Amino acid sequence: MPTQTRPLAAALWMLGSILSFVAMSIAGRALKPFLDVPEIMFWRSVIGLAIVVAIARALRVPNLASRARLKWHGLRNAVHFMGQGLWFWALMTIPLAQLFALEFTSPIWVILLAPLLLGERLTRVKLLAAALGFAGVMVVARPEFGHLDPGVSAALAAAVCFAGNIILTKRLTGTEPIVTILFWQMVMQLGFGLVLTGWDLHITLPPPAALLPLGIVGVGALVAHFSLTKALSLAPATFVIPIDFVRLPMAAVIGVWLYREPLEWAVLGGAVLIFLGNWVNIRYGAR
Repeated sequence: MPTQTRPLAAALWMLGSILSFVAMSIAGRALKPFLDVPEIMFWRSVIGLAIVVAIARALRVPNLASRARLKWHGLRNAVHFMGQGLWFWALMTIPLAQLFALEFTSPIWVILLAPLLLGERLTRVKLLAAALGFAGVMVVARPEFGHLDPGVSAALAAAVCFAGNIILTKRLTGTEPIVTILFWQMVMQLGFGLVLTGWDLHITLPPPAALLPLGIVGVGALVAHFSLTKALSLAPATFVIPIDFVRLPMAAVIGVWLYREPLEWAVLGGAVLIFLGNWVNIRYGAR
C-alpha cells in the first residue's frame, strides 16, 4: 500500500501503460511481412538495451552489471523470453481481444505456482479466483475435444511463462535494483535472440519500412512496464489492475477496425470471468 494514494495520477500512468501495450501489439503485427518472431525479439532487445544503458549512465547507476544473482537473472530471462516469443507468435495468429483475454490469466497462474515456488499458502479465496479464471479460459478458448487452436495454446503458454516471470522477478527485487534487472533482461534476451536469429549465420537487417514499428515495439515494452509499476506505486492494486482490463475492449475495437476480426461476445464474456477471478484475489488478498 503506498504511503500516499494518488488515484488520478495512477490512472494516467495506467493509460500510458494501456496505450503502450496496444501500440506494441499493432506494431508487432505490422512487422509480420518483414521479420520473423526471433528477429523481432532480437532487434527489440537491441533497442531496449541501448535505452536502459543510456538511462543508467544518465542516472549514474552503480553496479549496473552486478553478477551477484546471475543464475536467477538467467532463469528469469529464459522464462520471459519464451513467454515473449509465444506472445508474439500468438499475436500473428489469433484475434487481439482473444490474445489479451488469455494474457490476463497470468495472475491466476501465479496463484497456482506461488505455493510451489514461493511457499505461499493456497487459500479458499485463491482457489475461487483460480476457478473463475479457469472458467473464463474455457469460455474464451472454447476448446474442442482433442483439439486446441495452436494460437490459443501459444497465448495460454505465454501467460504461464509471464506468471513464472512475475514470481522470479519478485525474488530478484528483494536485492536487485530495477535498472539492473532490466539491464540483464536486455543483455540475456539479446543473446537468446541472437542464437535463434543467427543459427544459419544470417541476420536480417530491418528494412526502412520496418524501423518505425520496430522502434514502437522496443520503446513500448519498456514504457508499458514502467508505467504499470509507477501506477502501482501511487494507488492500491485493487484500483490499478481493473483499469488494465480496458485493454480488452480497446483491442476488440481495434481488431474489428484494422483487421476485420469478428467481435466475439464469448471472448468478452470469458474475459469478465477472468477479471472477476483477478478482482477476488486482489480484493480479498489485500485484506
